[in-house]
Amino acid sequence: MNKSRTSWDKKTLQPPVSRSTRSSQAGHSQPTEPSPCGKQRKKKNGSALAQNLSQMNVNRQKTLSLSEGEVSKCSSDPVQEGQPSRSTPDQASLSAFAAKSSALGGLASVAHLVKLGRCKNVVVVAGAGISTASGIPDFRTPGTGLYANLEKYNIPYPEAIFNIDYFSNDPQPFFSLAKALYPGRHRPNYIHYFIRMLHHKGLLLRMYTQNIDGLEKLCGIPDDKLVEAHGSFATASCHLCYTSYPAEEAKYAIMNDNVPICTFCAATVKPDVVFFGEDLPQKYFLHTKDFPKADLLIIMGTSLQIEPFASLVNTVRSTVPRLLLNRHAVGPFEKVPLRRGDYMELGNLEDTVRRFAEMLGWNSEIEELMRSQETLSTPVLSPTSQSEQMSYCTSMPSDPEAMGDISRSRPGIHIAANEETDSETDSISASSSLST
Repeated sequence: MNKSRTSWDKKTLQPPVSRSTRSSQAGHSQPTEPSPCGKQRKKKNGSALAQNLSQMNVNRQKTLSLSEGEVSKCSSDPVQEGQPSRSTPDQASLSAFAAKSSALGGLASVAHLVKLGRCKNVVVVAGAGISTASGIPDFRTPGTGLYANLEKYNIPYPEAIFNIDYFSNDPQPFFSLAKALYPGRHRPNYIHYFIRMLHHKGLLLRMYTQNIDGLEKLCGIPDDKLVEAHGSFATASCHLCYTSYPAEEAKYAIMNDNVPICTFCAATVKPDVVFFGEDLPQKYFLHTKDFPKADLLIIMGTSLQIEPFASLVNTVRSTVPRLLLNRHAVGPFEKVPLRRGDYMELGNLEDTVRRFAEMLGWNSEIEELMRSQETLSTPVLSPTSQSEQMSYCTSMPSDPEAMGDISRSRPGIHIAANEETDSETDSISASSSLST
């Protein structure tokens, strides 16, 4: 079976740098040393950026000095009898206070850098949190996350549903879940279009996403600007010999509770979503060039729990500002104090991104882009069964806005010919747009 890729074949045919396996173990190591490429940067640009960051840090220090008065006031309060002393805050409270204080002005600081033209190679790292506003649950939120609602699949532990060895033994739990995960039921939200606007302005170097929902492509981020690190439903192949299989045929079988079978080795076929224990796609290794080149890293909607993706945030140069937009502090942003040039804004992600866009003066453009994209998107009927076709036809909405909710992000979706989605056409007005 010369098409099979055994572990020995991978070791002999692929260079060591081109293989990385998805792992559920989060990295807890210290940030890696800056890339050697960082030492080769132009001294003038690095100094200018450092100077801007230093000026911003002065403002942050002033804010911190005012906040320190609040801590002193709390520590001077009289201690009530029978109550623990408040003169020495516990470590958790102190860490929370320090993290919150050090992040003050983070959005404004980074927005200022962008408007100064200091950030022209922006790398975005994103996780499931950017799609929750589209109605797609994330994985790890207690109670509402995907992993908290898998009891009906009778699996030994939540991550098993994405474990390649477990799938090889019993594919049915994943196929049952896949029926709900297949793209097509949801639309991109404001966060996706903010990233699209980064590209429209000519600032997006690359977006690295952990998501498999296809919403990044659906909102118009071109393929050459997007790395789907954990794969997607757009293609399918045999999980054993990796022989390609028609994606629509695989979807049809899965949606009708059948198991797609490889025509070459008779093993089970699955969508090309990267499972734990599988190699990441080759496109992932663009990070070896992108991250040393980045001059701004934006991290949003991710728990930074999955390796090797989680460690990417530590591979930018030490002078590069990193902005975390998230519900909680994660990864290197849990440290107190934060690294020089690190900023974070915690809370509702969509609200935070909207405020960021308003600071940049992009909000009206993003809203207009959303309206035009949703108008130009044309849903294509590709039902997976006769019963689904009947249901689809009888429930067809008459409202044009509701039509957008059923359009597909699969290869069957067609975008109007005059829509600007590729890198060249979408960035034509970048230089003029930055001045607005």
